[in-house]
Order: sequence, then C-alpha cells, then structure tokens
Amino acid sequence: MASFWKSGAALVALVGLSGLGGLGGLVSTAAAQQVADAVAPEIAIEPAGLTLSEAAAASMAARDAGIPVEAEDWMVAAANPLAVEAGARVLRAGGSAADAMIAVQTVLGLVEPQSSGLGGGAFLVYYEAATGELTTLDARETAPLAATPRLFQDEDGAPLGFFDAVVGGRSVGTPGTPALLEAAHRKWGRATWGTLFADAIDLAETGFAVSPRMAGSIANDAERLARFPATAAYFLPEGQPLEPGEVITNTAYAKVLRAMVQEGADAFYSGPIAADILRTVQSAAGNPGVLSAMDLALYQVRERPAVCASYRAFEACGMGPPSSGALTVGQILGMLGSYDLAALGAENPASWRLIGDASRLAFADRGRYMADSDYVPVPTAGLVDPEYLADRAGLLQGDQALEAVTAGRPTFDHALILADDESLEFPSTSHISIVDRYGDVLSMTTTIENGFGSRLMTNGFLLNNELTDFSFRSHVEGVPIANRLEPGKRPRSSMSPTIVLQDGAPVLAIGSPGGSRIIGYVATAIVAWADWGLNLQEALSLPHAVNRFGTYDLEAGTEAEALAEPLMALGYEVNIRDLNSGLHAIEIGETLKGAADPRREGIALGE
Repeated sequence: MASFWKSGAALVALVGLSGLGGLGGLVSTAAAQQVADAVAPEIAIEPAGLTLSEAAAASMAARDAGIPVEAEDWMVAAANPLAVEAGARVLRAGGSAADAMIAVQTVLGLVEPQSSGLGGGAFLVYYEAATGELTTLDARETAPLAATPRLFQDEDGAPLGFFDAVVGGRSVGTPGTPALLEAAHRKWGRATWGTLFADAIDLAETGFAVSPRMAGSIANDAERLARFPATAAYFLPEGQPLEPGEVITNTAYAKVLRAMVQEGADAFYSGPIAADILRTVQSAAGNPGVLSAMDLALYQVRERPAVCASYRAFEACGMGPPSSGALTVGQILGMLGSYDLAALGAENPASWRLIGDASRLAFADRGRYMADSDYVPVPTAGLVDPEYLADRAGLLQGDQALEAVTAGRPTFDHALILADDESLEFPSTSHISIVDRYGDVLSMTTTIENGFGSRLMTNGFLLNNELTDFSFRSHVEGVPIANRLEPGKRPRSSMSPTIVLQDGAPVLAIGSPGGSRIIGYVATAIVAWADWGLNLQEALSLPHAVNRFGTYDLEAGTEAEALAEPLMALGYEVNIRDLNSGLHAIEIGETLKGAADPRREGIALGE
C-alpha cells in the first residue's frame, strides 16, 4: 500500500522545481519589487493585464507530483487558477489577505458558479499578525422571517424529498457573501475597494473559458438547470450544456459588481438588484419562496468567538455555531490525541478504526447539540473540554468497530433535552486559504450549498439553497431538534475553515468543500500532516476514507479501496464511492508552503 501514501516516481518527476525558489521565481515581476512593506492605507490594484499562466501551469504540475509550492512573502490557494491569479495580483501589489479574498471570491462566483458566489454565504477565520488576534466572521444565510418549521413538509407533515425542497425559491436563505466582502475589507483591507473587483469584471465582460469541472457539473445537472428560463439561457444556450473551453461572458454579473464598487454591499441588499432577487424567489414556478425585502435589509455578518481544540502541540481553531465544523473537527482530533497515530502509521487499519469511530462519536454529538447558538443553547465549551474528550476517547480502546454510538453528556448548565437530527448536507462549496506579506492568515469556506444551489439565477449569479441544511422535521416524538427551522435562524453547517496554531502563532490554514464530509477531509488532512510525515501536498492528495454514521466511505479508483477488507474485518460496512473534496491549504513556517486538492482545478501561487 505504499503508493497510497507517497508516489516516489512522481516526486522525482518534478524534483528540479525545488531549485526555482518554490516556483516564486516564475511569478516575480519588477512591479512586485517596488511595493514597499510599509504600504499606504489605500492601494490600487491593476486589472488583469499581467498573465501568470506559466506559474499556474508549474503549480499544477507540482500539485500533481505531490510537491508543495513554496514562497517567501505571500501565498494564495483556491479552487480555480483564474481566481488564484486574481488574488495573487492583489497580494503582489501589497494588498492584505482580506483584499485578496475579495478578488478570489468574485472571480470564483463567475468561473465556478456551481459552488459559491454572491447569492450564497461563507465562514471566515482570520489571524491578524499585528495584534495576534484570531477572529471569525459568520456570513451564513438566514431563514426568512416568514419561514415556519413546516416549510419543508407536505400537507400531512411529512418531510419533502430533498430535491423537491431544493429546486426553486423555497430553499433560498438571505445571502451573506456580499456583506462579508464589505465587512472583511472594513476590518482588514489595505487596498482600494473598487480595484479588488477588476479581474472579475474584466473576465465577465471580455469572456472566460468554461473549465472542465464547470462543464461537467452543468451536464450532470442539466435537467434541473433547464427548469428556469434565466438559468437555462446561461448554462444551456440553445438547449445544450456549455462545453469545456467554450468562451462565455456574463455582463449581468459585471453590472452587479460595478454597482458594488460604487455603493458597497448596499447595492445588493436594496434597490434594483434586491428587487430582482425577491421577484426571482417569490415567483419561482412550482416552488416559490418567502424571502422578503425586510430579510435582505436586516442581514448582518456576525463576529463570533473562535472555537479551538488541542491536538498534540497544536490548537485547531475555527468557526463555532452555527457551523459544526470547528466543534466536530476539534472533537475528532481531541479524541485521537489520546492515541499514538504516528506509531501506528498511515497504512495500519487500526489508525483508520480510531479515526472512523472518533468521527462517529463526534457526529453523534453534532446531530444532538449543534445548531445556531443564537436560537438554541449549545454546550460549546463542554463539547471540546479535554476531560470530556478523554472520556469519549476511552470508548475507542477496543480493537473492533464500535457496534453503536450515541451522543455524550458534555457539561452544560442546561437540560439539553434535544432529539437527534438527520438533516442532509450535499457537497458543493469552495475553500480559500491566503497568507499575506504582513503575516495575516485567512481561511474561508464559501458556498451556495448544493451544486448550483436553488437553480435560480438572477443578475448573473445563482441563489443558494441553504435552508435545506435545516432539519425538515422540527421534533421527534415531541422532543425538539436543535437544527429545526425558525425565522431568522442560520442553518447548521459543516464548513470547517481552520487555522492551526502552535505556541499561539499560525502554522497551517486549511479547509475544504464536501458537505458533511468536509469535517472528515479536514481532520484527516491535519492528522496526515501532523502525525504521518506527509508533506502538505501529500496530505491533501491522500485518498479519502471517511466515516460519519457507521458506514466507511472509501474513495473509488484510489488505493483507499485496499482498506475495504481490513475495515470489514473490523466490523464496518464499506461503501466505495467518489469522494470529491477540494482541500486548499498553506503551511506557515520558515517559508510558506501551499497545496491544492488534485481532485479539483485549484492551485497555490506565491512569491
């Protein structure tokens, strides 16, 4: 199983790249040398005149060979080369990590619209080097004020089928991404706001080539995309899915961005754009929604305390409720900290038994307790308390899979009488990791939930289906479900943007898309990096083995399939299937080392 973990031949293939200054030399420009470290408060970012295609190609080659990209001053890793290049231009000119995120996100919303965009939401974790502060911003979508707990139930009170609920206006929550862009810029921005949209506007107006991933996603979802005229006209021109390499424009999207340049996020939440959003949601044929002008006007980004959990010499920190990401990743790592995974090794089924059952125990707590803490008391501190996790870790001491798992009883001054939630969370989403020249670190996971969200398009962007992340049921046998739908509430998420600290300083920024499997992708990548001696790129490329609820999902077509028989012998059911993560990470040390998931189209660039 050696090839499961490292490909020696592949590493040799690009060993010469290590002499290129970690690829930094490929993207250096004279202009970059002219940017002083002590920048002015406002920096103008030039539009996309500079091409980084040579550097992007080199980064892709390194990624596929298992070699991290290295840099000295700054780094950006995200899911599409055009978006990464946009962020790189901002960082080269002296912009902050928050500035670069705006450029990356606005391009992602254009070239990877099935995963994230203005019509969705995000969680952001930010380390500010000047103060040493770790901040988390919650830009999760909110339920409309007119929504009721029965929104996703039929006339008899039975839950709707998932896609019956998703496709149309019923599933659309109040978008948070535009407000987040503005909030992050106000808090940490150094560059002129308007210039950060230059690449996205230019690509939208002059055209960009449809990527293979975007084209494949369209083809796979063509039937649902065809239900709404505006969506069909863009993704299925003349009734046919867009082809890879086809050059398209999106002038409507450019117009929205230009309005945001002039008016900020207000241009999105009020006026003609907001009116179009409401018209699209409320008039969706066959499945209208209840989003209102008041919902848009009231939306706010929430700054919340980071949730941190210890693992070995590290602390893994991320977004607390309404995300279950930091809590569940933290619980998994906290339980595993009682066991010597390094000694067991990456190829040992015993390692995967520990990881799998720690995940199952954490997911049991997730289903019982985790939801929007503005609406439901959540035992956040108790769930990651070291004593509680040590007790839970004791359940892993056997040598066979746990026959059953149940939620624990963390310490909390509340009755905690809650029923287990079985809400679905389908994979889509995107992740961005950035380190700037000032030492600031950003980890942000961004989404419209399911691929193409609600399938409703307006003004060149798709609207989310985040409300289907709520439980479709409100109670079980009279006991309330924490993640039930309530007006104004934010649905529970599995997004896990993470910054790992050592001695109070950041050493890793990481996150992934992938629905509720995000948690396993991030936790396992941290274990591979911290315990198993894999470099960062190898940790992200590692074939996936994920367990949430008892069945072990093994990544099809990879060496992970070799774990099937050993895991079945330990008592697990096994499912071999596609597992499409999108991990993007940066290691912070003497140099910066960036990595991108080879399962997607992303890269890392730095200088």
